[in-house]
Amino acid sequence: MRLPYDRARLEAELIRDEGERFKVYRCTEGKQTIGVGRNLDARRADGCLGITAAEAKALGITRAGLIAGGCTRAVSRALLAADIAGCEADLDRALPWWRDLDPLRQRVLLNMCFNMGLGTRAQPGKPATRLLSFERGTLRAIRERRWPDAAAGMLASRWADQVGARAVRLADMILIGDPK
Repeated sequence: MRLPYDRARLEAELIRDEGERFKVYRCTEGKQTIGVGRNLDARRADGCLGITAAEAKALGITRAGLIAGGCTRAVSRALLAADIAGCEADLDRALPWWRDLDPLRQRVLLNMCFNMGLGTRAQPGKPATRLLSFERGTLRAIRERRWPDAAAGMLASRWADQVGARAVRLADMILIGDPK
């Protein structure tokens, strides 16, 4: 299935925003990270730490091997592709309306999901986390196509304080969208 957004541009934007490193480093939250923001300390969907069993088999890698010896550009890009696919699946599950947006705004949501993770919805006594913490304000404005409100919400967030120029770029993309 061909996606309506420009995958190559998304990958280039993520590489610009996250950086790409072939040796393990500690991210701003102290997690062991490699490639384009791949958190090697995170528990994956299949329960594996850092990389999935399928990735290990397909790419001939192990978490320990990545930590000890780093990775190639090809491995980095394969992990990036898997992480983008994971963000798509997360958005499809939690915010299915994202596919109805124009391609530029789809890339914004994918970029934000990639950067902070989808998170969880608010529950009694527990606030929403990560991207879903934007659900009642910014995400609602995006869904309702109130672009100035959405951009303002993005820029007024703690996330914007943390990522700086990235938030400004993404808010600008929300404002302008893809001309049709």
